[in-house]
Amino acid sequence: MHESTVNLSGKVAVITGASRGIGEAIAYRFAQAGASVVVTARTLDDGDHKLAGGINNVVETIRSFGGSAIAIRADLGLEDHRCELIKAIERRVGPVDILINNAAVTYFTQVVDFSKKHFDLMFRVQVEAPFHLSQLVLPSMLERGHGSILNISSHAAIHPAKDVGGRGGTVYGMCKASLERLTTGLASEVFGQGINVNVISPGLVATPGTLHHHLITDETPEERVTPVAHMAEACLYLVSADPSEATGWVAYADDLMQRFSLSPAVLPPLQGL
Repeated sequence: MHESTVNLSGKVAVITGASRGIGEAIAYRFAQAGASVVVTARTLDDGDHKLAGGINNVVETIRSFGGSAIAIRADLGLEDHRCELIKAIERRVGPVDILINNAAVTYFTQVVDFSKKHFDLMFRVQVEAPFHLSQLVLPSMLERGHGSILNISSHAAIHPAKDVGGRGGTVYGMCKASLERLTTGLASEVFGQGINVNVISPGLVATPGTLHHHLITDETPEERVTPVAHMAEACLYLVSADPSEATGWVAYADDLMQRFSLSPAVLPPLQGL
């Protein structure tokens, strides 16, 4: 394993859904690599949500180790919030170089009982928002001839076996499958223009969200759980990879760690864990 030499100094990196969990870890890792990090979510402070975490807390941690970060609250299910988010970023720190679409609102309910309200909200946050945010940052990326868009998916996008039963993840899987198709399609559209577009799945990661939804328990085999630092390191690799080669990938964190002999950095403790 080797230490990363990625340097993101001078880059503006936006991480959505960064109040806790994977988004929080990515924000710490990118700040360690020198990026000017923008963290966004609906939750500003720890205690504002039933799950632990808040983007102001993330910014405070990043600044405590000498990193650069700002927090901008946004509800990515709302079109005007997405537009104002990108305008605020460009006004305060400059054009976006790296966009990490990580935000998610998730309900685990079987199809027979799934409400239209929850269905629409999941697609707005997990599919429409990444699409729209990509539209908003792409003109500047194309003009400057560089940029990176990384979407966070899940193994739920993979077609399940028909005899495994279900715990209500059908709509979640639909959203992630749509996100993966968006990724490969967009990658083909901007290929050769200095922009890479990839999607990555973490496997099971112990975060407040997965613990809340009971995806990880004390009985979950350790080999099935991806350390969050591995996910953050794999994301760092993808956003810094050569866009003429590493684009349109549907990647998995553990595979990237092994394939490229990546060594995870030590991250600050995540909130709520």
